[in-house]
Amino acid sequence: MASTTKSGAKSVNMKKVWFYSLLLTIQYGAQPLISKRCIGRDVIVTSSVLACEIVKVICALFLMAKDGSLNKVFKEWTLIGSLSASGLPAAIYALQNSLLQISYKSLDSLTFSMLNQTKLIFTALFTYFILRQKQSFQQIGALFILILAAVLLSIGEGSRKDYGSDNPDEIVFYGIIPVLIASVLSGLASALCQWASQVKKHSSYLMTVEMSLVGSLCLLASTYKSPDGEAIRQHGFFYGWTPLMMIPVFINAVGGILVGLVTSYAGGIRKGFVMVSALLVTALLQFVFDGKPPSLFCLLALPLVMTSISIYQKYPYRVKKKEE
Repeated sequence: MASTTKSGAKSVNMKKVWFYSLLLTIQYGAQPLISKRCIGRDVIVTSSVLACEIVKVICALFLMAKDGSLNKVFKEWTLIGSLSASGLPAAIYALQNSLLQISYKSLDSLTFSMLNQTKLIFTALFTYFILRQKQSFQQIGALFILILAAVLLSIGEGSRKDYGSDNPDEIVFYGIIPVLIASVLSGLASALCQWASQVKKHSSYLMTVEMSLVGSLCLLASTYKSPDGEAIRQHGFFYGWTPLMMIPVFINAVGGILVGLVTSYAGGIRKGFVMVSALLVTALLQFVFDGKPPSLFCLLALPLVMTSISIYQKYPYRVKKKEE
């Protein structure tokens, strides 16, 4: 009876994993086209990001109230627990994004894409060290196939952006080193989020709220000296906004919540599969709505993504009798 109940619960969780993963794939794939059509050139980037974080918090609180967990969370919430579960990953992600911006200016698109995709390997490593979650040899192979597919897709998207620095020292210290550190930090933050949700049983909705608040505070602090901060003080927070702006803001906020759910139910590695698959969705939507045919790199990446997902699902790590 107990095994039947356990099997049923596992089946329900797998359905949720596939459902949330499908929604996130569609959202992440459609986001670039929606943003392109709805966000004007004059919009201040920081204002749109902050608006997205606010909407994300509102949506997460609404979902917590709907499932009845809001009152329980408020009673049990502590600052120390919040900082340990969400504060550290949020700060790590903020630092990672800054490092990527520095690196992107100094590397050509091919080098940047190849180094940036190593975050999947670091996610697997940190998941092993923090959660003791092992991968089978086949799954490790699937990860490398996925990285190759991600590189091909990134090359196809960034083929028109092949600029970078010609200074060898600048390439190393402002290009290669920052993107590698960013990949390590991405893997660490992803594993920490998975640990908080799966081990500490921290609600994914609560983590979304906490990480959004921490991220917003970091962003607000950066406006003190940043060009965006100066633009907001000069022109106002909603400069360049139109009613259509709320569409990408809301969809991006929903995407943030879905990322938390996928990480909670499936883990950071599977989230990596979703993000790469979403690049294929973007290519498909660009063909349908913009008439832009998929690049050769995209066509080469498609069977690689499908193969890697199939292998990763079909050959999970099995505990040996000695380990049991």
